[in-house]
Amino acid sequence: MRTGIHPKSFNIKITCICGNVIETASTKGESLSVEVCSSCHPFFTGKIKLLDMAGRVEKFQKKSATAATAQAENKAREEAKAVAAAAKKAKRKAAPPPADKIS
Repeated sequence: MRTGIHPKSFNIKITCICGNVIETASTKGESLSVEVCSSCHPFFTGKIKLLDMAGRVEKFQKKSATAATAQAENKAREEAKAVAAAAKKAKRKAAPPPADKIS
């Protein structure tokens, strides 16, 4: 190996939430903490870990209902603007023309 071009290697400890500690080499020189490791990951252990997946369908339905409500409100607002504009136009059309100034 050429000298001076390779980074320094440090021995570090990787700590998992489950308590497993793995010793390895790294160029950062900092200890790491991880959420999942090979001793607690379902792929390696064969155990299924229940994640918080309950309510996904309900959450989606709530989002779609909120979106539909927002669309209905926007449509009603646009229709109200159109009615107000038509009423204003009709009022202008029905109003008598301004009197000529008498000099």
